[in-house]
Amino acid sequence: MSQRTLSPCPSSPNCVSTHATDETHAIAPFQYKKPRAEAKEALKAACATLPRTKLVEEDESYLHYEFTSLLLRFVDDVEFLFDETTKTVHFRSASRTGHSDLGVNRKRMEQVRALVGRQL
Repeated sequence: MSQRTLSPCPSSPNCVSTHATDETHAIAPFQYKKPRAEAKEALKAACATLPRTKLVEEDESYLHYEFTSLLLRFVDDVEFLFDETTKTVHFRSASRTGHSDLGVNRKRMEQVRALVGRQL
């Protein structure tokens, strides 16, 4: 099985990624202490508490969610990648359309960080 990777963020400011190195897009990954399967379940439980969220793809070390905005029904793609070697959850959250997201993707990922915090 090939190693999954997260796509780089586009130049537009409506994306955050733990793999980005520039200030506009960079965000810190999550660390986990539990076994990967348990950490993944904790992350799924946290995401399940957020509104208009749909899990669209999952495998052993990967989760892909679609978050839909309330008013205009914009869809954001959120991907999580579990790195068992470093016990790190890398992620990318990006709007599918438009240019600016007014910080929505970053705020959402910090909300997920707060929700899942010590449960990993």
